Amino acid sequence: MATAGIMEITQYLTFKLDDEVFALDISKVREVLDFTTITKVPRTPEFMRGVINLRGSVVPVVDLRLKFGMTKTENTVNTCIIIVEVTVDEETTVLGALADSVQEVLDLEPGHIEPAPKIGTRLNTEFIKGMGKRDTNFIIILDIDKVFSVNELALARSVNDDMAS
Repeated sequence: MATAGIMEITQYLTFKLDDEVFALDISKVREVLDFTTITKVPRTPEFMRGVINLRGSVVPVVDLRLKFGMTKTENTVNTCIIIVEVTVDEETTVLGALADSVQEVLDLEPGHIEPAPKIGTRLNTEFIKGMGKRDTNFIIILDIDKVFSVNELALARSVNDDMAS
């Protein structure tokens, strides 16, 4: 059964957080960077690790592991920053998302994607677009536009604006 909104073969960038494999629609990904120095910004949430300089632009960097209730991302040889475009209320924000490692670009057919699990009412899974199946493993397909709240994106934009001025 295909999920609503996924009707054709789509390419996804897969990456790891801890032992789990996640995926982002490739159309939301601008580029993947090696880990670089992140400048901490005071009085931001713990998952907001700071900002980087991307060719003269200030880009906020978030730690997806912390955002998802995992332990902080440690800097290893494979740690990378996935530069994504997040759109909320018709406004696009460029963010860096820390990942333990990037795996590959993968084509997934609608028949290989199950709907996001319903895990009661207390756990918000609306940021999961679906569960991709590959061999015997699941890939958690994220809807990056729903991972962050409007307030969190407003904070990211204000950090960006403050650092740019």
